[in-house]
Amino acid sequence: MPRMIELIRTSSVPSNLMQAAARGALSVPPAEMIEILVYLAQHNKVFAEKARMTLAGWDEGACRAIAHDPQSPKEVLDYLVAPGNLRPALLPALLENASVPEVALLQLAASKSGDVIECMLQSPRVSQHPGVLSALAENPSLSEKQTAVLRSKSGPAQVPASIVALPAETGDGFDEAVQAFVAEHAAEIAGLADKPYQPIGGIEEIAASEHTGQPAPTPAPITSAAATGSSGAAAAPAKVHPPQVPKKTDVLPERGTVLQKIAKLDIKGRIQLAMKGTKEERSLLVRDGTKLVALAVLESPKISDGEVEKIASQKNVLESVLRAIPMKRRFAKQYPIIRNLVANPRTPIDLSLGLLKNILVADLRNLAANKEVSDTIRKLALKMFKQKTEDSKNR
Repeated sequence: MPRMIELIRTSSVPSNLMQAAARGALSVPPAEMIEILVYLAQHNKVFAEKARMTLAGWDEGACRAIAHDPQSPKEVLDYLVAPGNLRPALLPALLENASVPEVALLQLAASKSGDVIECMLQSPRVSQHPGVLSALAENPSLSEKQTAVLRSKSGPAQVPASIVALPAETGDGFDEAVQAFVAEHAAEIAGLADKPYQPIGGIEEIAASEHTGQPAPTPAPITSAAATGSSGAAAAPAKVHPPQVPKKTDVLPERGTVLQKIAKLDIKGRIQLAMKGTKEERSLLVRDGTKLVALAVLESPKISDGEVEKIASQKNVLESVLRAIPMKRRFAKQYPIIRNLVANPRTPIDLSLGLLKNILVADLRNLAANKEVSDTIRKLALKMFKQKTEDSKNR
């Protein structure tokens, strides 16, 4: 029999059980209950807030056991260690848990909390991570005493401070967000520093989009009538002309200039531009084959809901970008964004399945007829459409 968490992931439980789950009132082992609450807090629009409140007051001993166990689900550990969810009593166990990634420690190293910094300085595991020590050293909230303790730590060469900190810029108010993102991903940036801009789909596709004003066309499916002709006899296949892709010299000067600008930047420069640049620059950088750069676009304080709605429907972005969109509460509340994600064949099927429960009846009908999405999504959309239609009739 499937575990309750699996049933909840596939929306196979009734509403009253979902409500009980959000209150932590299911008869399941504590570890599974916490896993269910974390899932609801991050993926269920209706019960997310209640699940977060339940988790915040959950038994400390049970939470500490989960935080200490390397076999705990990654999603649970990521939730518990996130700065917005962190309970100070769990921090020592989380810091020593080998399944908590170094990038999470780097994010904590930027914390303004003196208690968090103090706990990290006392952590044996942190002492063995030069990149984390370097990030701590860049933390402006460090006291003189803490700075002295940090200097006493010995170990291999640390990540250079230039990787953790960006040159200060004034006047736009976004430096803190950029600094926090770079600090969080310092170790990854160090390994990808020289990776060039390589857009998903290639430069030629960008040129075609700019030349026509819209994405390169997808050939329309041949209907049975078109294939046989009006008389029913097989017709000669129509001559298909491939879409005209302009040469690189045909690209409009403005777009060419932006591409040239981006192509000259290293990964750190592209991250900064993704978070502080223009709408046009974001539209190019969200397609960057380097995951960190593409994800930085979603962290931009300038990005609009309309931009994200468009990104949610794109097939030429990384799956990690599509996964990151509904993880942000601001975007998860926008129905057009969720609808576009579910209808996007590029969206990972497990993510689409989790979001499908939020889709309205009319859009479920469209999904059931959408040949681009997977059979699983189409069949479930049709099942949900019939069920909701029948429910509305019985009211």
